[in-house]
Amino acid sequence: MFRVIVSHARKHPSLIPLFLIIGSGGVGAALYVMRLAVFNPDVCWDKKNNPEPWNKLAPNDQYKFYSVNVDYSKLKKDRPDF
Repeated sequence: MFRVIVSHARKHPSLIPLFLIIGSGGVGAALYVMRLAVFNPDVCWDKKNNPEPWNKLAPNDQYKFYSVNVDYSKLKKDRPDF
């Protein structure tokens, strides 16, 4: 597959930016899915030791990818312990 891409790029050099953009988009999507699988509180990899990981989040834990106006270090606990 890689050899075919290289041969097409040699014959048609104008395709090189297309290959770079498509490749970087695929790598970015794979990295984002890996981030969701590792850091998202909805995903539970170890059900024996931590069956409900979303209940162990502190109020100052940032689990969103990007927050505009929220400073998570200044938030206080406003929910009960389960």
